[in-house]
Amino acid sequence: MEAKTWRISVFVTEDDARTRAEAVLTTTAGTELRSVGMARRNPADRDVPEIGDELAVCRALNGLAHDLLEAAVMDVEQNVGAEASIDL
Repeated sequence: MEAKTWRISVFVTEDDARTRAEAVLTTTAGTELRSVGMARRNPADRDVPEIGDELAVCRALNGLAHDLLEAAVMDVEQNVGAEASIDL
């Protein structure tokens, strides 16, 4: 059996009280999906950058998972020729 490697890269940037994370999935076949997650620190909160990183990355990965599911549904529908319902 051949093993496939799909890679996810996450890029995190911070600007004042905002954190932006971009998650990029690249498949062995060369398909690429991208999603962005944002987090904003309330000015009244302590400055703990890791919390913003965690939230932004979580949101980016969640969006990426949603986009991947949508791509799978579209692929199934194109190959079956009917509406697909995929449960997780």
